[in-house]
Amino acid sequence: MSDVPSTSFLARHEFLLRRLHSLSGVIPVGAYMCVHLGTNSLAAVSPPMFQKAVDQIHSFGPLLWIIEWTFIFLPIIYHALYGVLIIRTGQSNSSQYRYQSNLQYTLQRITGMVALLFIAWHVFHMHGWFHFEPYHSTAQKIGGAQFYPLNATSTAAQAMRMNAIVPILYFIGVGSCIYHLANGLWTFGITWGIWVNPAAQRRAAVGCGIFGVALSLVGIAAFTGFLTTNIDQARAAEEKRIEQRVAAGDLSPEEVKEKSIHGHAASESKEQAKEVVNAGVESSGS
Repeated sequence: MSDVPSTSFLARHEFLLRRLHSLSGVIPVGAYMCVHLGTNSLAAVSPPMFQKAVDQIHSFGPLLWIIEWTFIFLPIIYHALYGVLIIRTGQSNSSQYRYQSNLQYTLQRITGMVALLFIAWHVFHMHGWFHFEPYHSTAQKIGGAQFYPLNATSTAAQAMRMNAIVPILYFIGVGSCIYHLANGLWTFGITWGIWVNPAAQRRAAVGCGIFGVALSLVGIAAFTGFLTTNIDQARAAEEKRIEQRVAAGDLSPEEVKEKSIHGHAASESKEQAKEVVNAGVESSGS
């Protein structure tokens, strides 16, 4: 970062910031991505298994958003912003020297930018970024906030099949994330002095490549699950599970209204009906 003024905070703490950037890409961001893909791949094994996994995640209740922001969103934001800074101030020589390392350098930065855009869209597409009304309803009207935790398999499958473009975007986005992590794991080892000589780096490259292929297979399993699931059957099983959990006292009516697609739709219908009545009263009063 030679063009950053030497007196700036970034220049004075460049070593620490780069180490944090390298570390955050592996732990917790990379680790979370592995868990996330692994959880999603359960949809290919059994939709009820995937639903149970999602239920366990959401069993944290109000603590979940604290966990998400502390261990997922903030590390991703830091890694992304500092990564953009590195791209803006770094120089790739892949056009002059076509060594493998220079190609990796370029691909790492391209996939990083693709991954950044994909993650921002993916969070909007499934969760909508925020969880309050009327934002949630507005987001749904433009293709966001499609995922409901209590209808995990059916709503995720519906979201993946919104149109022909969505699966392609996920294929490109997830593929970019996997390459960025696998190659980033290799550079992480160099940055932290884990593999320092050429022989160790070659062995690490093979290991990271195998890891990337294995994670790609997990991602393909997740794709297969969501694209082949019978949505009607999955929805029926989810609704039955919701009824059982409510009867057992494990789930409150408020949670059903907030986290299930039918509960949210019923809540919106009531609000719309109330607006119509209020409008009628105002009209008659005038």
